[in-house]
Amino acid sequence: MLTVNLKTTIFFPPLGFCSLTEGFPLSKAMDYRKLPVNEWNENDVKCWLESTGIKKEYVEKLYAEEVTGPALMELDESFLKNIGMKGGQIHMLMCKRNKLLQLQENAQQAKHPSSKTSERTDAQADPVRPKNAPPEGTSGRDSCGPVDKTSRDSTTAASGKRQRNKSQAQSTDEVLELSNCRPFRSQNADFKYVRDRVLAPESGVNDLITPCHEYKSFTIAAELNKNQLQSKFACEVIRFASACMNIRTNGTIHFGIMDSVEGRGWKHGQIIGIKVKEREYYVDALDYIEKCFSEDVQEVARKCIHPPVFVEVISKDSQEQRFVVEVDIEPTSSLVKNKCFEVYLPKYIEKSQKVILTKERALYQRLGAKSEPVEHNDLVTFIQGLQNRDAQRENAELSSTQVHREISQNLGRKLSILLNDGKSYIDDSLRYILVTNRCENDNLNSINFLMRLNIFCVFDFDEDSNVSGLYSKYKEHHTTRSYFLQDFSNESKTGNPPTQKHLCLFDQTSWIFCNGRTDFLGGEKPCDEITWIRTKKKYLKKAITRICDEILPKRSFIVLFLLLSPVQKPLVDTFQEFYTEMNGTEYIVCIAESRENYGKWANLAQASCSIETLEQCSVVGMKLSHVDATIQTMLPSTAQPRHLPVSTRGLCTLPSLEEEKLFSLEILCVDQCDDIKLDFLTEKEIQEIEQNFYQGRKIIWENFWLADKKRCGEIIEREACKDASKLLDDILQGSGHNCSVAKLKIFHHPGSGGSTISRQVLWKRRKDLRCAVIKTSYPPATVCEHALAFREYEEKDICHCLPVLLLIEDYDEDYLEELRYELMDAVSTRKINSPRPYFILMCCRRSNDPERLCKASPLDTVAVTHKLTDSEKTLFRTKLEKLKQKDVKPEFILTFVLMCEEFNETYVRDFVGHILQGIDRSSRDTRLMCYVALLNFYVPNSYVSLSHCEAFLGLGVYTERISRAYDFKSHLSEQARMIFIELRESTTYISSVQIIHCLVAKEILHQLSGNEPQSQLAMTLLQEKTLFGNRFGRDEFIKFIRDLFIRRDKRSRGDNTDTLFSPFIEHVCKAEDCEKAIAILKAAYELLGKDPFFAQQLARLHYTNEKFKDAEYWAGVAKSHLPNDSYILDTEGQVYRRWFSFTVDKMSQDDIPENIIQKIEIALKAIKCFRAAQQAAKAERDIMNNAGYFGEVEVGCRLLKFLSMIPVFHRSPEGEYSELVKYLITDYIPKDIEKTWGRLHSRLKGLRQNLYNALEWISEDLSYFQTDKTHEKEEEDEKDEKEEQVYNPRKWLKRQSEVYAKFFISPSLTEESNTSPESQLMRRMNIYKKGGGSVTNILSFLTDKKENRSAEKLEEILSFYTENPQRDRLEDNDLINYILCHITLSCLAPGSAKLLPLQTLRDLSVRFFKGKRLFPASAYFLLTLLHWPDEALDKEPSPEKDEILNSALQTLKRLYDIKMKDVPTRKKRIYTHFFLGKGYGLRKIVHKTKIDKLISGSLDERRMKWLHGTVWNVGKIRDILKRVSGWTKDRNLFIRGHVKEFPILPLHRDSVPPGNENVTFYLGFSFNGLVAFNIEVENNLTASKTRSV
Repeated sequence: MLTVNLKTTIFFPPLGFCSLTEGFPLSKAMDYRKLPVNEWNENDVKCWLESTGIKKEYVEKLYAEEVTGPALMELDESFLKNIGMKGGQIHMLMCKRNKLLQLQENAQQAKHPSSKTSERTDAQADPVRPKNAPPEGTSGRDSCGPVDKTSRDSTTAASGKRQRNKSQAQSTDEVLELSNCRPFRSQNADFKYVRDRVLAPESGVNDLITPCHEYKSFTIAAELNKNQLQSKFACEVIRFASACMNIRTNGTIHFGIMDSVEGRGWKHGQIIGIKVKEREYYVDALDYIEKCFSEDVQEVARKCIHPPVFVEVISKDSQEQRFVVEVDIEPTSSLVKNKCFEVYLPKYIEKSQKVILTKERALYQRLGAKSEPVEHNDLVTFIQGLQNRDAQRENAELSSTQVHREISQNLGRKLSILLNDGKSYIDDSLRYILVTNRCENDNLNSINFLMRLNIFCVFDFDEDSNVSGLYSKYKEHHTTRSYFLQDFSNESKTGNPPTQKHLCLFDQTSWIFCNGRTDFLGGEKPCDEITWIRTKKKYLKKAITRICDEILPKRSFIVLFLLLSPVQKPLVDTFQEFYTEMNGTEYIVCIAESRENYGKWANLAQASCSIETLEQCSVVGMKLSHVDATIQTMLPSTAQPRHLPVSTRGLCTLPSLEEEKLFSLEILCVDQCDDIKLDFLTEKEIQEIEQNFYQGRKIIWENFWLADKKRCGEIIEREACKDASKLLDDILQGSGHNCSVAKLKIFHHPGSGGSTISRQVLWKRRKDLRCAVIKTSYPPATVCEHALAFREYEEKDICHCLPVLLLIEDYDEDYLEELRYELMDAVSTRKINSPRPYFILMCCRRSNDPERLCKASPLDTVAVTHKLTDSEKTLFRTKLEKLKQKDVKPEFILTFVLMCEEFNETYVRDFVGHILQGIDRSSRDTRLMCYVALLNFYVPNSYVSLSHCEAFLGLGVYTERISRAYDFKSHLSEQARMIFIELRESTTYISSVQIIHCLVAKEILHQLSGNEPQSQLAMTLLQEKTLFGNRFGRDEFIKFIRDLFIRRDKRSRGDNTDTLFSPFIEHVCKAEDCEKAIAILKAAYELLGKDPFFAQQLARLHYTNEKFKDAEYWAGVAKSHLPNDSYILDTEGQVYRRWFSFTVDKMSQDDIPENIIQKIEIALKAIKCFRAAQQAAKAERDIMNNAGYFGEVEVGCRLLKFLSMIPVFHRSPEGEYSELVKYLITDYIPKDIEKTWGRLHSRLKGLRQNLYNALEWISEDLSYFQTDKTHEKEEEDEKDEKEEQVYNPRKWLKRQSEVYAKFFISPSLTEESNTSPESQLMRRMNIYKKGGGSVTNILSFLTDKKENRSAEKLEEILSFYTENPQRDRLEDNDLINYILCHITLSCLAPGSAKLLPLQTLRDLSVRFFKGKRLFPASAYFLLTLLHWPDEALDKEPSPEKDEILNSALQTLKRLYDIKMKDVPTRKKRIYTHFFLGKGYGLRKIVHKTKIDKLISGSLDERRMKWLHGTVWNVGKIRDILKRVSGWTKDRNLFIRGHVKEFPILPLHRDSVPPGNENVTFYLGFSFNGLVAFNIEVENNLTASKTRSV
């Protein structure tokens, strides 16, 4: 193994560099190409490793092991094997490493071809210089003889490790930052120099007290042996001391500072530092004083020459320890008066390796910046002048001892300027990041201001903070979440880093223990500085980078350094990281009461910025208690407590600590905003708050508060607000449909004031209800937990708490339903009862058709539209005039002006046209306007973060001092300022930009696009690297881009229509062409990481436009990414289904057989894909996707129809498909196709059974869940098969069953034998053809408006079955259908002669109880129906019948759980088919459709009556249904069967009364067992109100 002496300086050869970094990016190579390997850090090594071709995983491992240059030089095979490296990679690395080192050695020799000769010559010429030392500069003086040649070493000579490239080749034109010298005679160990800064030039005599300075680089001499070093050091010190003492001036000589430069790239006075092997060498070197000074002045010299001071040189780029060694000379008048200081100078003789003194003493003086010997001719004059110099010295000392009164700084004003830019109060929108260390007990009472600042997170370096420090105090006032650095930096050892929202970062202060915790049982103990730098500093960097780049936007936070105890290096590292990330100290403030603590911090921190810059952002010397009081007076709000209403009509206090525990709720208090210091608000600021609202921003509580205080105009109250208040009153009073969780829905046109109305309702009810806004970024379970705690907070009796009014805005329907179910379950488990609702969910959502949604649910919905009533028009005009009188320009309240005009289309068009006059269409902000308009129009609630806008416009980050007063809009054109509104996200307060209204966005797109189509605009947007590369807010931006291309409109979300593709893609297809849409989806697919769902959309778009080959390709691409996704597999099936249908529709009579085979194969491919989708759907636990079954049936039936048209399967004269049926269900194969269809036969002969299985699965699925049509489809002609499949699947199933059966009926096969399998099949197919054959089909007869026709069909179906089913055993499915036909027929025609008695049906069904195998769920459903106690048949108690019921109910529950998987029950509502009616036998079974027919009104009105329970108030319904008795126990409901008790499922848990009560209810039968409706307490029926179901 090749080894290299670490003291040898190795450089990259300028010419040889290319061979080492060939093909490697120059930007990376530039960082290390001129450095010696032994100075490489781990980043340099990583760059080199990447250039060698070593596998990336090993590069990362070596980087993680902190392999630096020296470590790279010493690497061996055993180490590489230990980190898991394979032999081949080890061999390559070792070869590359050895080649690198050899190359550099060769280059070094090439650079100095006569190295041996040079060494010998140099040694002779300069015996003091060591071998291998490069030539040095000389001073031109000879007082030290040959030794003096090393006195001015200014070269780039080696001294162990070389200085970094920045120092080695510093351009002489480059301006380096100035640094101050160490104060004279200062022993402050905290004072540091920063490498590569410069000191003021060497100086001569000033006022005798101000020291003169002399610099020595000393880089080579520092590497010499002890004798050489000491003689050189003593020579320079004694010469300089003699000169200073003779002139009577103070002076300092500095070793480690560049003196003469000689054009080698150094700066005069540049700080480089020297390596100090042993400090004693320098201290002992001053023993030469006794040898060099005459005996009579030796003691004086000792007193005047102070011991060496070692000042550390710090550098951000290196951990190598270097020092500047300084010696102070102080010739006080009392010591040197009347004395003259002649000296010998020591010099080292290389030959004898001894130190000798110069032959004669010399008298030195300071001439300018030099120490020169006094010429022989001037000695007398010089000595005569001593008396005068002594007098000058005495006067100088006398003057310096006079006390100069220090003028105290106005630190209070400085604190105000730093924290709030000189305003009278602190901006409460700013967040604070606190960095602090140990807080002693004495200071804990002086940090109350921290309790009132909006602190985002704390970097705490006090390991005892939780026990006795700041954290222990802070926890008493606020909720927090504690972390260690690795957790917060997203590098947790669990491997599952939590997301930003889950960390509650914006709602609870994150407390980061930067150096462990002494009280933590899980490890993470504190460590020393060196260990911390090695193990934890990297996590600090990642945490700070994460905050600055991903979480908090620039200019939204201040980093506050609070130095409460002596500072250590990690605290300084924290400053340097923030300084780097924030590009300066503009948003950094430091507070330190102790000057000593600040001094050490500043001296270490000056490696990043100058002491002067640090002082500008620091408040030093101000008592902490004074800081506390001063900041508290600057806060914009008082510390008064907030209050909530209580049920006793009083108030309770809500401390911050308790409020923050409920972080998923924005709580509205009784005295909301009363803590604001109104005097702080100027009229301009109040007007700005009002103007922001009328410009289009969401209303805030301050708007209502200021209006109540008469400090601004009243908020207009629209008619819809009164409607919502009235509905709320109705809900609170019961109104006949009381429930634990009520809903009040407000649907509104965008910009019509729906959000304002909902908040108006909250504001008006805050004193008699508990009110809050839900933060939908938190999961429903968390919101539910907090809502319950909010309701019960400080209430004595939880049964009589005030109702809680919760506002939820722009919600997802699934989220709302899940939250509602969570709340209902939570209430039921608490066993509380109240005459009023516990929670009222006020649901406010944007909709393009709010009136339609209101019509669908008029009893609990309010519609807010752009249309104004006459009274509202008057209010709006009056308000507009008042605003104009306040000199508010209409262009700055555009949304309000447009609302006054009801967003009239012509007015909006003219209005936008007027604004855009003269706009520069080529400017960046116009382009930004187009991008934002594109997103805002097509993607609801979209926005672009301010950070993205700034990056796009090229605005810098933290720049000059004026950046605190930075205004984004000032950089925009006048037009952009008018149409943009700046919003803040409600939970994170992140600023973003929107167009003032989506209709304005639409018009901007139209008018600005000109000849540029929208597809081109979107394509240009996708190519904007600055937008997609901006890290801050990237997830939200990418989501909006995905929604632009993928999100479809759905009526269920309030959109006008249901679209096949996103509205934008549909627009491009319609206004331009599908090729443009395809091109832009391809571009988006590539840009967004080859998202498989974009590939899926491309497949759908291609097959919709009959491009089936391309559709097949993109479906395959999507499948390659997600091979087990049922939706993508279904899309692949749809490609082939559409392809098959297309080719069949285009088929001509002359098609060749090969084409026919090809078409069949396409259909079979579709079936294969759909079956794969079915299997994938079964494995998916959180969704229920039945599309694969529907797809298989559709393509299978179409394939049957196609086969029937092929000549080889000609129809019989009677129109039967005998030949086809014979081929499909027997072994028969026509000779014409025996060979040509060879690979198709087996698959086609399995077609019948596969289709039958799919139809049965769909039938069972529809039996479980509600599949009512939506109200739109009730009024429309349902001709579209796909629409029918979605909106009326029962009708679709019946029609497809008939199509399926039609192709499997052949009279010839039936006639052969009545008992043959073929005959049984024909019978079953005839039943299918008549509309039977499955549970769902049979029950569908009950929905036919013509009951007589349905009854006749059922009687005909029963005729196909055996006349004696007890003798002639039916198959299981046939028996299920046979029994269900009787039950259905009984509902339609109770007197039919075909009906069997209930007991006979019971006897037939016992097979399902006694059988050992598992039957379909419908079999157990029939058991519950048939074996429920009957007054006529079950006069005696029968435990055996209870066993049947119990077994059936348990099996139903188990099958239901399997069916539901992990899907929330709210997503699939169980369907109750039958109710228990009055009567006996089959007559007691009442189907739900019979009840529906007794309810008046439209479909929506009937639904609302079911929902609110008013259906049970209909007399005719009460007449036919039977109320049964049961009881409750611990919120569980029970009913008695024949003998045994059975648990029964209430339709809603909150309908079960608390406690143990006797109850009555209506009994329903579902595929999930028994269901209870309209539960009432039995002993108080007359007084009880109908409970909600």
